[in-house]
Amino acid sequence: MTKKQRALLAIEGLKELYPDAVCSLNYREAYELLISVRLSAQCTDARVNIVTQVLFEKYPTLESLANASYEEIEAIVRPCGLGKTKAKDIVEMCKMLIEQYGSVVPDTMEELLRLPGVGRKTANLILGDVYHKPSVVTDTHCIRICGRLGLTDGSKVPLAVEKQLWKVLPPEESGDFCHRLVLFGREYCTARSPKCNACPLRETCCKNPVSK
Repeated sequence: MTKKQRALLAIEGLKELYPDAVCSLNYREAYELLISVRLSAQCTDARVNIVTQVLFEKYPTLESLANASYEEIEAIVRPCGLGKTKAKDIVEMCKMLIEQYGSVVPDTMEELLRLPGVGRKTANLILGDVYHKPSVVTDTHCIRICGRLGLTDGSKVPLAVEKQLWKVLPPEESGDFCHRLVLFGREYCTARSPKCNACPLRETCCKNPVSK
């Protein structure tokens, strides 16, 4: 079985398990998703959703966030960890969106990576969820599970995993596949003590040989 064949089996298996592939972060506007993903670094999505509900109620517009002080934002986002750094990135990101992009979140990888605090994971999520472009979001679930399934060589480096997945995933399936990996990683393929005996994808797992 080739890696592309294994990927197709995993895609179909995850579709059956989780037909509704959606981002687990709550947002209404594209800039809110940018902020939520920045806050999610070293923090659970559940906690981020609690924090952003408060944040976006107090600062309901891009302009209000851009005009806030670092200290004001930090006081709200502190439960997500790295409060000082994340608060500064949020304020500077909002300022840059207003001043350089006409308050519109850019739709290319190159421009997104110019924004403070935005890396490839965030940029790919924006491209996929907001602009419906092919995207590969290499979060911890994606990296762990794709290594176990034999879709990658087991690398823990996000960019290396992303490059390998571009070679085996159909572009039109990539974004939803990554969303489903999050759900699958929480329910079955957990970081510790994965439920291998009950796993619906156990026949697809990397215990089966893969041809190059």
